[in-house]
Amino acid sequence: MIIAYCPSVNGLERIELAPETPLPSTSVWIDLVSPTRDEQKAAEKLMGAEIPTRDEIASIETSERLYAEPGALVMTVQMPMATRTLDPILSSVTIVLSSKRLVTVRYGEPRSIALLSKKVQGDATIAHLGPAVLFALLDIIVDRCADEMENASARYDELAVQVFGDGLNTRKTASYQVAIKQLGQIGLHVAKMHDVCTSLSRALLFLNTHSRRVSLAEDQAAEVKTYGRDVRSIKEHADAMDNKLAFLLDATVGLVTLEQNQISKIFTVLGLVFLPPTLIASIYGMNFTNMPELKWEQGFLFSLGMMLVSVVLTFLFFRWKRLL
Repeated sequence: MIIAYCPSVNGLERIELAPETPLPSTSVWIDLVSPTRDEQKAAEKLMGAEIPTRDEIASIETSERLYAEPGALVMTVQMPMATRTLDPILSSVTIVLSSKRLVTVRYGEPRSIALLSKKVQGDATIAHLGPAVLFALLDIIVDRCADEMENASARYDELAVQVFGDGLNTRKTASYQVAIKQLGQIGLHVAKMHDVCTSLSRALLFLNTHSRRVSLAEDQAAEVKTYGRDVRSIKEHADAMDNKLAFLLDATVGLVTLEQNQISKIFTVLGLVFLPPTLIASIYGMNFTNMPELKWEQGFLFSLGMMLVSVVLTFLFFRWKRLL
């Protein structure tokens, strides 16, 4: 599917093209959604640059993700949608930029593209040029990256309070399982955001290096550097969050281990408490003919009393040693 955005009074007009419909020559932004080969060729003809295929988008080599075409730059980046999917194709968007037009190629539904579509249709201050639309997209992406990291931080803080403040119910294994599962989810979220920031950093550096090829103004080149610094700060936040998550995971597992040790200690002490009466019962259970108290009428009560006294004395000993 091809969605073209052409100049209008209030911004850019969104036009969803039917198959076989030619692309308007006035298109400023061309959004290719799971395009066919014919749709790609139509966009390539208008842009004068080759558009990568789906397999090329999935490639991890920098040379396949960032390269220059005659009069255009091709950049494949991951969107913040990557935090919710493990498929690199669905979360990647290829940007083909020239001095006049912008082409985006995607196989998923990144929220950043939807926000950009809404923005360009209602904001007449955005220039009807590819670089201007790209900068609007970059602004949305950086803001969403920051929001995603703030969300991860808030979830971490809430979980940290639960572990260290309120504490987890040690008699409910499910509480620990939920806490560790949430830590894993936050960790995957942060890891994917790290990938997003890494791809954005490379793309911004590439764009800054080849800014003249797409006729970026000096203020736009400076803005690219500003976006680069913002992305680096978000990436540093993600690195710090990784360390905090590792600490909280170790602490949670440590608490689980302590509680398990405590339970094991209780059973061990109880076993020691009942060891003396077991010994007494074993002695009086031996089948020898000449055993003291064997025919004594009070022998049974006497042995029970010895067992009870041994239990009490052993219990008091462990209490004195603060093992119970």
